[in-house]
Amino acid sequence: MSVRNADKALILDFGGVVTRTLFETHDVTERALGLKPGTLTWRGPFDASTDPLWVSMQNREITERDYWTIRTREVGALVGEDWTDMKTFVQRARGAEAELVLRPEARDAIIRTKTAGSKLAILSNELDLFYGVEFRKRFPLIDQFDVIVDATYTKILKPDPRAYERVLDELGLDRANCVFVDDQKKNIEGAVAVDLPHVHFDVTRPAQSYAQALEQLGL
Repeated sequence: MSVRNADKALILDFGGVVTRTLFETHDVTERALGLKPGTLTWRGPFDASTDPLWVSMQNREITERDYWTIRTREVGALVGEDWTDMKTFVQRARGAEAELVLRPEARDAIIRTKTAGSKLAILSNELDLFYGVEFRKRFPLIDQFDVIVDATYTKILKPDPRAYERVLDELGLDRANCVFVDDQKKNIEGAVAVDLPHVHFDVTRPAQSYAQALEQLGL
């Protein structure tokens, strides 16, 4: 028996999956902060050889939050300021133009999913912690999401199984009919642990990753 589209859901991480990464927008950041072009050289997954700190995070020697806390302080120091939270970095680097960071491929997938009548959810470790409440409210298509589970408030970080169970409970759907998408391997491992279908998002090939997720949903 086929599953109705209304009984399916696409569950997305936010940073890196719905939004372009800060690695991809160094030029935007440099212009916004008045920095010389080429000042920011760390490229994370786009060129790990430029970013030993990223390698440390991938090796789980530091957490993702540790990584961005360090980068936040570094960039703040470049403009002579003491930045203590990621929200400051994001808001200063990207200003009020929330549209600027939405992945075109994410826009297409969100519209396609909703047009098909399926549900959308965000499962994030730091949506409001990093981006801020006002940024989220201005973010394009945020109103298309049926469920937002943000560890800023729940305090349950992926890959804790409870994070995935929480979003599934709020969606009210069978996990077999959902697909979770995240760019961090450890968070994919969390999905595996709770038998949640998934796609390990490749930020260097976003169109391919979204195509795979939509194919798995049968959309």
